[in-house]
Amino acid sequence: MPNVELPFTREEYADRLVKTRRSMEAAGIELLFSCDPSNMAWLTGYDGWSFYVHQGVLIAPTGDPVFWGRAMDAVGASKTCYMDMDNIVGYPDDYVMSTERHAMQHLAALIKDRGWANLNLGVEMENYYYSAKAHQVLTTEFGATFKDATALVNWQRAVKSDQELVYMRRAARIVEKMHAKILDVFEPGKRKNEVVADIYHTGMWGSEIDGVAFGGDYPAICPLLPTGDEAAAAHLTWNDKPIPNNSGTFFEVAGCHRRYHVPLSRTIWLGKPPEDVKYAEAVVLEGIEAGINAAVAGNTAGHVAQAFYDILGKHGIEREGRCGYPIGLSYPPDWGERTFSIRPEDTTILEPNMTFHFMPALWMKDWGLEITETLRIRANGVAEPLADVPRKLFVKD
Repeated sequence: MPNVELPFTREEYADRLVKTRRSMEAAGIELLFSCDPSNMAWLTGYDGWSFYVHQGVLIAPTGDPVFWGRAMDAVGASKTCYMDMDNIVGYPDDYVMSTERHAMQHLAALIKDRGWANLNLGVEMENYYYSAKAHQVLTTEFGATFKDATALVNWQRAVKSDQELVYMRRAARIVEKMHAKILDVFEPGKRKNEVVADIYHTGMWGSEIDGVAFGGDYPAICPLLPTGDEAAAAHLTWNDKPIPNNSGTFFEVAGCHRRYHVPLSRTIWLGKPPEDVKYAEAVVLEGIEAGINAAVAGNTAGHVAQAFYDILGKHGIEREGRCGYPIGLSYPPDWGERTFSIRPEDTTILEPNMTFHFMPALWMKDWGLEITETLRIRANGVAEPLADVPRKLFVKD
């Protein structure tokens, strides 16, 4: 076996492979092609910025996973994966951005060479990294209808291992420092890009636990910090304009360590917040408490959402959409795991060591309020907030 420093033990990777194959068998899939970089990392240890070209991991009925990607990225796989070089395959660069050939032709040849051409192949049909062209080429090569393996591996990642939780607790310490820095530097007249520079510096610098220092990784989503009526939109980033006084800004950021994320949002009001914003703060805080109390093992994701929505309804506030999603290991463009959602109709049973971003934000006509928590489901009792940042609307006069 290659001498590679891995973020998890080889035994843990072996257990993940067993879980995945068990799910494949239940779905009638004999050969799985996963191109989601989070799934690739979870299955093999692979970590690199290469998801802008075609790549993936093949899981056959037996044996180790096979990394397949651009030849220069196969070198990265040899530095980060636990498999031997026979199971790390690179395709030539003339497949990259070519109108004459497609990388999926190379993948098809690999599958045939390994004797897997007649196996039921599963692909992640609903995935950022699997294009319509890629599917068309594979279909042409095999002349078959493939099984939809969307989220098959993602679901295996829902319950976190002890080591995964170690990394998430480190990410939580990082996001705490990020919010402390934001509160310190955010003031009228400062350009937003300067604030974002401080956010990134703090996030990358990292933190420590019990005297042990650790660094931060790039998060899967960049900082979101809209101000004033722009905060009525959920996903605006930043500009280079001076920050106005008498305005509210929410900050949606995540600490990230070893690719594991802990998102956390807080809102800062410069000046005196309006009465409707203060009222909304009180309602949201009550709703968050109700949601956390409902986030217990054996309840459903829907119970958490309904507890929050019941509080909103009691106070006459209307909101629609989900209010949370599972998180953990991820790559751009999203830090969510894309399985269950915190919405009233979701019947997913919450299990110990599931983790999710409880995001009961309000986006109103001309302002927004985000106060969120990343939660871990405990074996007993209500969910544990992983980060410790005061849960309130911050006001700077």
